[in-house]
Amino acid sequence: MFDKSRTAALLPFAGVAALLLLAFYWVITNGSFDLSVGEVFRTLAGQGDDPVNQTIIFEYRLPRIVMALVVGFGLAIAGAAVQGLTKNGLADPGIIGITAGAGAGIMVYIFFFQSSVDAESWTSLFIRPLFGWAGGLLSSFLILTLAWRNGRLDIQRFILMGIAISAGFGSISMFLSLKMDPDDFQKAAFWLNGSLYQANWPYILSVVPWLLLLVPVIIWKGYTLDILQLGNQASLGLGVHVNRENLLLLLASVGIVSACVSISGNVAFVGLIAPHIARQLTRSTYRAILPLSGLIGMLLVLIADHLGHTIASREIPLEVVIAIIGVPYFIVLLIRGKVR
Repeated sequence: MFDKSRTAALLPFAGVAALLLLAFYWVITNGSFDLSVGEVFRTLAGQGDDPVNQTIIFEYRLPRIVMALVVGFGLAIAGAAVQGLTKNGLADPGIIGITAGAGAGIMVYIFFFQSSVDAESWTSLFIRPLFGWAGGLLSSFLILTLAWRNGRLDIQRFILMGIAISAGFGSISMFLSLKMDPDDFQKAAFWLNGSLYQANWPYILSVVPWLLLLVPVIIWKGYTLDILQLGNQASLGLGVHVNRENLLLLLASVGIVSACVSISGNVAFVGLIAPHIARQLTRSTYRAILPLSGLIGMLLVLIADHLGHTIASREIPLEVVIAIIGVPYFIVLLIRGKVR
């Protein structure tokens, strides 16, 4: 028997996946050097013998596309989890300080330790996310400590403290960048605003283990996120250890965001906008909202990154392009009163 409800639930996933495939086609065939679909397919299949096409696809476009997909997926999943954790649609890893803390940790690594480690070595690639995670954990610890009242997490205080901590860690990152030599400062300033300019396969491989480990944890806890929306007392009555689950979800979100920030820099709005779009497309549970948010995040970052390095004569920071795309949508949501 044909299940209409199941089909209706899958339609948003099919629609976003179709748009993602269309965006992939557009990005991999268009740029400063256009390629035909046939050339792309032959090169990807290993049947093309043009070294220029191979270099363009495998050394430049494909790593950047894959990095955009990985970063978009990770930030969107973490953003959806944080919004569910705080029960506040305005929460976002960037707004509540996680991104700034992770960014500051990575800036500490770049300023104090990167010169003593081979930048192209696997050690460097895997240490950077660890410094980011340490920074993200530190900011989260400070926020949790300051937002903990009467034995429970005060969500409104959590968000306000997050904004303050975010500003503080952002200042640390800017201070360290100003102490760098001019060449490093230019790179660091661009990185702080988000960039996939240095996309390569080793960078991608340094992040994938974090996502493979932590994303399933968040999706597995989708049912718990649904229960947490009922409030602490109701969740406790249903057998959920609220503080333990909050901590686990927060740690997983911090790990994902820190890993993504380590290769892309600070990219705001993805974790804020993608979950809202997902909730507009499906009124289902978090087990559906989380993966759909990830797909939407992939689409947003892929399109924004392509626009950022093709619409102007110089590279536009990723965060700027995403803000141009996402802010108008979010303003419409606020006007209609649909932020929840």
